[in-house]
Amino acid sequence: MVRNRRGASSLGCLFSLLVVSAAVYFGVNIGEAYWRFYEYQDTMRQAVRFAAHNSDDQIKRRLAAAADSLGLPEPAGRVFVRRQNRDISIEASYYKHLELPLIVREVQFNPRATGSF
Repeated sequence: MVRNRRGASSLGCLFSLLVVSAAVYFGVNIGEAYWRFYEYQDTMRQAVRFAAHNSDDQIKRRLAAAADSLGLPEPAGRVFVRRQNRDISIEASYYKHLELPLIVREVQFNPRATGSF
């Protein structure tokens, strides 16, 4: 028995494809913001490891340059460095504008690294 097929796709398949592509689109935007946050925080951890060899101003300049190269907002480059005895704390704070379907959020990121040198 041979059936006549029109070649039309069902509407359900198109809808699910639309939902999946929207999830991927917005997921990439959110994932990219968090990926850059983790890269910046890793750069801070590296600065902590070499803090004995660098002054606070050198650390601030290098982290400001790293924030700029990662495409982070300008406030991310304003780094606070605190030293007490042989301990060091490096931190920054910035907001990132994230767009989701029907929702626009300002997410605050607080990269931080601490350690001893």
